[in-house]
Formats: sequence, C-alpha cells, structure tokens
Amino acid sequence: MKGIAFINEKWIMNDYKTLDESLEVQKQSIQTFIENNQMKTIKLNPYQLHDYYTIPHALYYDLKQTKPKLDCLILYSEKVIESFIEAYPARWLILKSFFHKVIFLDEVQSHHYQDII
Repeated sequence: MKGIAFINEKWIMNDYKTLDESLEVQKQSIQTFIENNQMKTIKLNPYQLHDYYTIPHALYYDLKQTKPKLDCLILYSEKVIESFIEAYPARWLILKSFFHKVIFLDEVQSHHYQDII
C-alpha cells in the first residue's frame, strides 16, 4: 500500500504544551501506523526534505504535477489541516481526490487499523 503522510509542524495539540511535543506525537503516531500496516510512503518531489509533507499547498502542487493515484493520505487529526480546508475547500476536495482514502489517526485509534484500510 502506498501513501503520503502530512504533519503540521506549527500545530499544538490541546494535551501538549509545546510545539516539539505535539510534533513528536504526530510523527510517532504516523510512523507506527505506517509500520503496522506495512505501508510505503511516497516522495513525489525528489527535493523534499522529509518523508512527509508539512505544507498543504506544496502537496497539492506536487500531486497536480505528478498525478499519482495513491491509497491513502495519513494525518494525525483533521485539526492539523483544518485551516487549509476552511480557506480552500475546493482545493481540499481536489487534493483528496488523489487518494483512495484520507485517514485521520485520532479518529481511528479506538478501531483496529485493519478495519480502516
């Protein structure tokens, strides 16, 4: 299964006081999900620094350029991309259309991962 991870480096979770703590929880949750489901993360842009995206506009641009069909987009929570969704609802719909499924990990933690995929 192929997918792309998105992490918001500027989002602070309610349960954590620092940006670093929030970032680490996002990274760890996504990495665990990827490993448990034997997924392969795709890098659309060879110049991308991380194995995940941090800027929704960059993800959108790379998807439009490469036009891949991917299994899933993995995010810790809808809140990490909420401001993008509200500001660019049409762009969000197009971005989502490149994936079979968008997975918000905070919504699936109570379910077994296999039930989601």
